[in-house]
Amino acid sequence: MTQKKQRKIIHVDADAFYASVEIRENPLLVNSPIAVGGEPSRRGVIATCNYIARQFGIHSAMASSHALRICPDLVFVTPNFPLYKQVSNQIREIMLRYTDIIEPLSLDEAYLDVSDSTHFNGSATRIAEAIRRDVKNELNLCVSAGIAPNKFLAKIASDWEKPDGLFVITPDQVHSFIQSLPVNKINGVGKVTTKKLNDLNIHTCGDLYTFEEEYLIQNFGSYGSRLYQLARGIDNRPVQTVRLRKSLSVEHTFSKDLLTIDEILKNSEKVFNELCERANKLSPDTRLHKRFVKVKFKDFTQTTLEETISPSLLVNLSTWRDISEYSRMLTQAWRRSEKPIRLLGMGIRLLTSESVNEQVQLDLFEA
Repeated sequence: MTQKKQRKIIHVDADAFYASVEIRENPLLVNSPIAVGGEPSRRGVIATCNYIARQFGIHSAMASSHALRICPDLVFVTPNFPLYKQVSNQIREIMLRYTDIIEPLSLDEAYLDVSDSTHFNGSATRIAEAIRRDVKNELNLCVSAGIAPNKFLAKIASDWEKPDGLFVITPDQVHSFIQSLPVNKINGVGKVTTKKLNDLNIHTCGDLYTFEEEYLIQNFGSYGSRLYQLARGIDNRPVQTVRLRKSLSVEHTFSKDLLTIDEILKNSEKVFNELCERANKLSPDTRLHKRFVKVKFKDFTQTTLEETISPSLLVNLSTWRDISEYSRMLTQAWRRSEKPIRLLGMGIRLLTSESVNEQVQLDLFEA
């Protein structure tokens, strides 16, 4: 029986990417706390910040006004996305020197499969070191890298020695590394799931390892099966060179709170029209099966509402544009708190023609 070849996966993550690019462009900022995002006077939100700013407790998605209160010397820089995309492409070109099996996750991070790479005699660690060195020398930026037998562990590893770090998890280290890993380090396990796990006295992946798969499914649905696998360091997802868009959404933060449902619905038209404009750029064969809304209140609490469009697989981009459905959902979401609103969001969940047949089978079995 042929033994399955051991995979070698690298996760590359640029450190404080937007802020680092801005500091590179303006070296006078190098010793200052920097935030890339909207101005406090315009009720902006932080997109990212450098590590000096993070020492004050500043983080992405924080309101700019609050960030300025806790760090009065914070320097705000308006995002320059065309520049970030250009630099991201330059990093990708460096990665392509070592493998063409690359899965971009965003402008600042990607998975690489170097299992069959002949560079450095196939050493994933030396390949990662070379990528980091090339990015530093050629682009004057730092990237961190994680090397592991799968995507799940590689992503965790890239964050282990940040910033400007490299961390390796070899196949024989997987079990011991997983045992002490906090469950909130699992990608997809947020505050709600973490609390639910903690309530079951599950704090580490070692704790999670002791539970049967059936029990986890009973408590966490289909995600319980994935938790069971990850607690054993198992993640067979391939590095995909083509990523399919799964959703499309638009959000708008208002300079003045919306106080009544009439104000909310009136201002939602602009958000809806922008969503329609962005949807026009999708492939004609795109299908959608869900719509959703997001409402963020004045006190920064938020709520979301999502519903399936019926019949889900027959809805295309020419038949879904009915703002009345979104108005109904926004009204329902607002009534959960009936507080002034600072942000509205709308979106759609997508299916591609390639996934329709698979989804039909899933729907039949779940019926």
